[in-house]
Amino acid sequence: ADVLRDHPNLVVDVHRDFNKAGADVITLSSYAATPTRLAKYNRQNEFKALQEAAVLAARQACDDMEQPPFIAGTLPPLPGSYRPSERLTSLSSKEEYQQIAEQQFKHVDLFLCETMASIEEACISTSVAMKSGLPVWTSFTVNETNGSYLRSGEPINEAAKAVLAEGASALLINCSPPEATSQALVELAPHSGSFGAYANGFVSVEPYQGHATVDVLQSRQEINPQTYAVFAKEWLSKGATLLGGCCEIGPEHISEIYSLREKILNSNTIQNNN
Repeated sequence: ADVLRDHPNLVVDVHRDFNKAGADVITLSSYAATPTRLAKYNRQNEFKALQEAAVLAARQACDDMEQPPFIAGTLPPLPGSYRPSERLTSLSSKEEYQQIAEQQFKHVDLFLCETMASIEEACISTSVAMKSGLPVWTSFTVNETNGSYLRSGEPINEAAKAVLAEGASALLINCSPPEATSQALVELAPHSGSFGAYANGFVSVEPYQGHATVDVLQSRQEINPQTYAVFAKEWLSKGATLLGGCCEIGPEHISEIYSLREKILNSNTIQNNN
C-alpha cells in the first residue's frame, strides 16, 4: 500500500514487466488495501484513494498495448493472509468485500477471490463478487505439507464444491509451495473444467504470524524460472489451463511458462496438421 501511494509509477512499471513477459491477466495491486488492514495503522481513510490508484496503475500499464491483458479485481483475506482463525464475522466480511467490489467492478474484467484459507472466507468473497455479473475465479491457499487441505484444515475438495455452488467459474491454488500446489490440483481436477495455479516461492509462510511483516519471509533460491516451469508443466499435465505466479515469482518466471505454453501449442498444431 505504501508503494502504491508513494511510488505509483513503480507499480505501473512492474505491471508492464509482467505484460511484456506474456501475462494474459494482471491483478490490481490493492491486495493489502482492505479497510481492516488499513485500520490497523489508522489509515482507513486511504482506502478509496488506494483502490483508485491500483486501477489507474493497471490501466496505464495496458494503455499502449495492442492486445492488452485482462485486469482482475482482487478480493483478498481481509485481516491478513494465511490466518483463517483471525477472519471477521460473516456479516462484517460480506460488508467489507462489498466495499472493495464496489470500488473495482467497473474497471476490471473479472474478479479474483484469492489466497482463501477457509471455506467460509471463500464462499463469502465469491458470493459478493458474483453480484457484479463478472466472471469469478476463486483461489485457495493450502497446507504447506499436505495440499489436500486448506490452511484452515478443511478439505480442499469440500472447498471446491462450496465455491462452485456460489457460482465460481474457475478454481485455483495460490500462494502455496509448488509441491503442495501440485497435490491440491489433483483434488481440484474432478470438480472444475477450468482450474489452475499460481504458487509462491517462499521457504515457508509460518514466520508470518501475529504482527509480522513479509520481510520475515525467505525466498527459495532453487525456485528459478526453469524449475518453476517444470512444476508448470506438471500442472498442465494434470489438466490445468490457468498458470501464473504469486509471491516471489517474477516476470522471468512468467516468461518461462509462457514459452512452455507456446511450445505445447505449437506441438499440438503440428500433430493436428499431421
